[in-house]
Amino acid sequence: MATAYEAADGNGACLYGPSADMMIAAMNHTDYESSRACGAYVLVRAANGASITVRIVNECPLPCAPGQLDLSQQAFAKLADLKVGRLPITWSLLSPAAAPATLSVRYKTGSSRYWCGIQVIGHRNPVAALEVRTAGGWRQLPRTDYNYFLAADGNGCGSSIRITDIYGERLTVDGLAVRPDVAQPTRVQFARH
Repeated sequence: MATAYEAADGNGACLYGPSADMMIAAMNHTDYESSRACGAYVLVRAANGASITVRIVNECPLPCAPGQLDLSQQAFAKLADLKVGRLPITWSLLSPAAAPATLSVRYKTGSSRYWCGIQVIGHRNPVAALEVRTAGGWRQLPRTDYNYFLAADGNGCGSSIRITDIYGERLTVDGLAVRPDVAQPTRVQFARH
């Protein structure tokens, strides 16, 4: 089932920030999995044969049921008239060719070498894990429901970052300074699946 919401500037629970691309959606609580769905590309098919690709940037609050998507009004309108209200759909995860050429990394406001939050932006496939290099080796950081990976004690902040997608591909990013609120481009992107 799909419903529509007023997406305003395109920002949402995933905290990516405002977006000019309004082909976006909010994922139901169950499939959102505490932000694991953030940034995922989803192919949405309506019973009438129309289809669109949207990027998950938000969480749909209850009573959003498992399997349901809350599409931006702009996305919903490409499938059916907004007056329809609720539209039967199916959706599936996509690994699109049209993803950004490279992903970016952003440190959260207040990040320093003593505490940091790290977010991955523009990834082709959903991110499963993020690790930072420490003196003792790679350390996996816990993910928050607001889509940042946290190093609460600062261990690994400002060092190499290893990002793993849901297909098991690992990308390593070196040389990024702790610069809060700056989306720092990398030279890497996940492969298509």
